[in-house]
Amino acid sequence: MLAAMSGMEREYIRDRTLEGHESARKRGKTIGGAGVTDDAMLSMALHLRDQEMSLRDIAKRLVITTGAKQGQHPSPATVMRMLREYDERTTAALAT
Repeated sequence: MLAAMSGMEREYIRDRTLEGHESARKRGKTIGGAGVTDDAMLSMALHLRDQEMSLRDIAKRLVITTGAKQGQHPSPATVMRMLREYDERTTAALAT
């Protein structure tokens, strides 16, 4: 009985959180942390990808230039997301 109640409570909290995120987006707020990528980082990552380097090696060569993580390296996941978003934008631009 308690497990069922806790499951329902978890669903309720999840739904309220998602509603709050949607409300914030409608007001123009962003959800999540500040972005650490910039155009210079993207161009360097594209250059290194053309040299067939792995995501880990690319991430080790890039350096975050602004914000609280300044001077650190981005994660391979951040590099992958940045390159994937670039590829999607260029594919969409070519399709139109």
